[in-house]
Amino acid sequence: MRKSIYFRIFIATALIVLTSLSVLGGLFIALSYRSARDENRSMKFSTLREATTYIAEQSSHHGAQLDDLNISTWLSMTSGVTGFSLFVADSEGNIIACSENMQAFIGMTTSDCMLEFAYSGDSSLIFSDMGGLYDSDKQVAAVPLLNAGAGEPQTLGYLFVVSDMNAFRRQWLSFSGGLAAIAAGVVVLAFLVSFIAAKKLTEPLNEMASAALRFARGEFEERVQDHGRDDEIGQLTRAFNAMAESLENSEMHKRDLITNLSHELKTPMTVIAGFAEGILDGTIPRTDEPKYLGVISSETRRMSRLVRSMLEISTIESSAPSTLFESSFDVAEVVRVALLSLGGKIEEKKLDVQADLPNDELMANGDKDAITQVVYNLIDNAIKFSADKGILAFRVWQQDSLVNVSITNTGETIPEEDLPHIFNRFHKVDKSRSNDREGAGIGLYLVKQILDNHNVDISVTSQNDVTCFTFSLRLSA
Repeated sequence: MRKSIYFRIFIATALIVLTSLSVLGGLFIALSYRSARDENRSMKFSTLREATTYIAEQSSHHGAQLDDLNISTWLSMTSGVTGFSLFVADSEGNIIACSENMQAFIGMTTSDCMLEFAYSGDSSLIFSDMGGLYDSDKQVAAVPLLNAGAGEPQTLGYLFVVSDMNAFRRQWLSFSGGLAAIAAGVVVLAFLVSFIAAKKLTEPLNEMASAALRFARGEFEERVQDHGRDDEIGQLTRAFNAMAESLENSEMHKRDLITNLSHELKTPMTVIAGFAEGILDGTIPRTDEPKYLGVISSETRRMSRLVRSMLEISTIESSAPSTLFESSFDVAEVVRVALLSLGGKIEEKKLDVQADLPNDELMANGDKDAITQVVYNLIDNAIKFSADKGILAFRVWQQDSLVNVSITNTGETIPEEDLPHIFNRFHKVDKSRSNDREGAGIGLYLVKQILDNHNVDISVTSQNDVTCFTFSLRLSA
């Protein structure tokens, strides 16, 4: 298939070039032939006028008949300049003067039909052998030579200009041959250029085809070399590499998901299986069974929460962002509802709640239920990592066309190296994962996915035991 594309481009380019050159060359040859022929005709009649004028002047100046004038030298000179043969015949058709290349014709007689043609003074050309003077037909132009004296004009003789059209054709064919050689060179060059251009054009496509085959084998690290082109091929190359990077990231995320999910499920399943077997085989005393059944129940609920969170992730990642902005809601009211829902956890840690919420409605575009989940997860996370009797602060305010929400808590500072990964799936700052039995490391990932679907960002800062999450929503018009 790669060769097919390559040769199709090459053949198409070559055919376009060849067709264009053929059409232009044919037109040029036809026009050049016509132009050369017209120029040859024009030169004949120009030569006739000049010769007639010269002979008339000589006749008038010397008052002599044609056979008394020494005009052969002038005819030879004119013949040498124009390449035509010239001769003069008297009124009877006898050749009395001619150019040097026709000296053998002196004394010969031309045919009566040629005299009639010359006498008519017709401004046209005919093909004739001049009454047997030539072995083949020549192109002939002729005019009568009239007496320049007063009275009735008298024909003194006739002037003939003869040319060999074969010589003209040979000259023109020589010119056309040179033109054809140049055209052939141009065609060869065009084929060479189209060959190289087609090869350069298809190289990225060949690389993409090879890379696609490697993608099918799971080798997502493959990239097509970007040569910095700004044309469509360059754009396709960059789009292909972006797709490859996206596939590679997706594959990495899938592997991480499987690894992390296996890790998260492994512990509760081990606990459930161990305690259940202990109860069944009597290892665990009957008096302790209620306690261990409680542990089994707790781990089962934990697994249920994990599965539910995974379903939420799947729903969020597959939702269409365009449908999220069809409704609006009061952001401050969402924060108040989330605070009330988590009131028990706040009281349990005896946190000092500081809320800076507007009294009036502050409407934003988005999915109310999804943003409620964002606020709930952020507040729950802040409570979880707040120090006992610490501060939990909330603020909602408008800035230009955005509604900003910040949630701040006092507690252990998040390490700087963990901040870039805090929204990753299954990421926990506490690597032991044993301190947080309730969480699965998905809450902040859900927050990030929901806000990404709303095309807004979230930021986090953590310094001097104070951690603050801030995100923005678009103000409703």
